[in-house]
Amino acid sequence: MPPRIPLRRRRRTKVVATLGPASSSPEMIERLYRAGADVFRLNFSHGSHADHEERIGIIRGLEGKVGRPIGILADVQGPKLRVGRFGGGRVQLQAGQPFRLDLNPTPGDVRRVQLPHPEIIGAARIGTSLLLDDGKLRLRVDHVRGDHLETEVVVGGPLSDRKGVNVPDVALPIPALTPKDREDLAFALERGIEYVGLSFVQRPEDVAEARELTGGRAWLMVKMEKPQAVENLDAIMALTDCVMVARGDLGVELPPEEVPLVQKRIVRAARAAGKPVVVATQMLESMIAAPAPTRAEASDVATAVFDGADAVMLSAETAAGQYPWEAVNMMDRILARVEQDDGWRALTDAARPEPEPNSAGAIAAAARQVAHTIGAQAIATFTSTGSTTLRMARERPDCPIVGLTASEASARRLAVVWGVHPVVAPEPNSMSEMVTRALRVAQAEGFAKGGEEVVVTAGVPFGVPGTTNALRVASVK
Repeated sequence: MPPRIPLRRRRRTKVVATLGPASSSPEMIERLYRAGADVFRLNFSHGSHADHEERIGIIRGLEGKVGRPIGILADVQGPKLRVGRFGGGRVQLQAGQPFRLDLNPTPGDVRRVQLPHPEIIGAARIGTSLLLDDGKLRLRVDHVRGDHLETEVVVGGPLSDRKGVNVPDVALPIPALTPKDREDLAFALERGIEYVGLSFVQRPEDVAEARELTGGRAWLMVKMEKPQAVENLDAIMALTDCVMVARGDLGVELPPEEVPLVQKRIVRAARAAGKPVVVATQMLESMIAAPAPTRAEASDVATAVFDGADAVMLSAETAAGQYPWEAVNMMDRILARVEQDDGWRALTDAARPEPEPNSAGAIAAAARQVAHTIGAQAIATFTSTGSTTLRMARERPDCPIVGLTASEASARRLAVVWGVHPVVAPEPNSMSEMVTRALRVAQAEGFAKGGEEVVVTAGVPFGVPGTTNALRVASVK
């Protein structure tokens, strides 16, 4: 067989692409990967287990073909709150009119409809806002009864069967994982996926429950889409492995002017914690039906890069849009161009958090500084669980990070991490073997050639998670 041509990205920020009807064939999934997708998202709100099984098989087959680790995100649906059905399928609500939400399953009309969620009725108070159909309609609670809510329509419009309900003012006493989510989670974990996306998290307890179920078999990616989650940001960040700024529902429950500020706050918190952060939803929305984005969308993507996000995500653009390949290709182009800008590097350096106050943090900070000073072509990190490489990515070095690990699962998880080129490599047995292997990989993967220098970090003794205590500088022979 001919030698494998190293496949390198020309940018540090990663791309997550959602698979769906427009992107389920082996040919299209490969095209999306080669265009720039580093992680594929499976949306468990849609599709059957058989559908997801087939896509997982295609991704793993592609992984073997290209010789690169590819991450898979299983995004579970979470508790979807919806109104019931209407006798005619839809009604028109007028501002100022009364409207009742009750537990009666009888099809609704212009005066009332079922709200099959007693938790909302129990938690609501006079003045509570209810947002329907992604925030297009707004109701205000005027009276709370034992089995129904009397509301006034504040913002009217058409309302049809099974439209969603958001309750931004209240922390609802419902778990983040439904029975369906638990089945989907068990299915995904049995197939060795890398990340679990947790939807509609409100409290740290929601994350703790999911962590107990996953048992370390996948990284937890909390989707920050509820105001209550933002209020508990620090506690949630301490429990999760990575986060997603899910601006869809977040933008429904928060005023639009607050969303950019919350995005920046979440990204800063994730960077300080050294945990990957993904910015998602409507990034290139117009490319669902057009081959090019709006200028505002390109600026939105650029803002996420300037903020320091590890990855940006495409949703309907690749899952159901007419131009999935073009969307990934455009995302790749925007990311690469922004990272060539001198202002991007200046902002990235200015936003670098203080080193963690321990030996591992000091080694990572020193490795970044050494690499910058000597003009190293790469920083090679040896890791078993990914922690050494995550510490290095937290530093946002000038040069690429080659993340070497003997664990295929860890290599796939690192696919979402900023600046990391993950490689599966045998565990070294000595410091000299570590340096030799790092140089060989850096040369084989196209990062360094003869005479150029590479910085190497690792934890010694090898194979012990959580230790980063060794730093070496070596030249490729």
